Amino acid sequence: MIKVGDRVKFMNDVGGGVVTKVVSKSLVHVENEDGFEIPTLVSDLVVIADEQYAEKPSVEQFAAQANPKKPEPVSEPVKEEVVLIKGNDKPNFQLAFVPENSQNPLEGTIKLYLINDSNFSVLYHFSELKGSEYTSKEAGELEPNTKLWLDSIAQVDIAELPEYFFQLICYREKASQLERPVEASVKINPVKFYKSGSFVSNEFFNEKAMVMRLNPNPMEKVVEALTEKEVKKAVSAKEPARKRRRVVENTDMLEVDLHIHELIDDTAGLSNKEMLDLQMKHFHEKMDEAIKKRIKKAVFIHGLGNGTLKQEIRRELTHKYRKYNFQDASFQEYGYGATMVILHK
Repeated sequence: MIKVGDRVKFMNDVGGGVVTKVVSKSLVHVENEDGFEIPTLVSDLVVIADEQYAEKPSVEQFAAQANPKKPEPVSEPVKEEVVLIKGNDKPNFQLAFVPENSQNPLEGTIKLYLINDSNFSVLYHFSELKGSEYTSKEAGELEPNTKLWLDSIAQVDIAELPEYFFQLICYREKASQLERPVEASVKINPVKFYKSGSFVSNEFFNEKAMVMRLNPNPMEKVVEALTEKEVKKAVSAKEPARKRRRVVENTDMLEVDLHIHELIDDTAGLSNKEMLDLQMKHFHEKMDEAIKKRIKKAVFIHGLGNGTLKQEIRRELTHKYRKYNFQDASFQEYGYGATMVILHK
């Protein structure tokens, strides 16, 4: 794995330099021989051994080679003591998204962490699913009550985030029983990153973060497995009989997510124009539906990206739907990634 200070050369260009910053596990900054920092993909770099960069030895270095000092005895590395926390005796694993700026998460990168909030050691395997192919990203061991940085997400990555998969085996040196392996998948709706309320104070980071549990407790699983009919039956058995009220449809606001992965499962083979056409078709359908149902406000979540979808939406609102006012939706809720149309006051 490339780290800060490594000497590298460019595979697709002449020259090389020194790694000065690790942006993510796929992108680093390299300072070349002219002193310029260049963002470069890790896949386009080759780490160079120090001896390949060695300059001609000085007089002092020649003297040192002629009269080498007796090597000092090497001491054994001190193994850090494992920290155990009273009460953390149940497997508890979390996935966390930690933005540099929780008020505007997309202003900088968002770091992805695996958290082991238990007194178990964990053998982990982290992979991503894009389309129908799993890509193994990292595997190793995580000590009790520690967290591990997995990757960093940039703004351009938000719209096409993969599905994350985790395989976890936890163990202790001495235990009365063996724990079951944990398999978990996480698929994030991109809209969450546009809402500052998705990132909250937590016990793992000083910064606000989006934290989700990878191994829900058995009761949570039972509740999730219940059908809507079973839930209603259980609630009615507990609550006293009451007069049935007529349900009135909420006509205050319609929220529409126009991210392409919310509209279709697979974008393979589609051009940017074809994807934009699909998004605009959905926009027109939902806009006409909101007008027909006399909904007061409609919020269209388009994200930031390169701004093309936002421009197209606002062009249509200015010409085809010019009788309706529109504005940026609540920054607190959507950041800069949504437009609100006021249909009726």
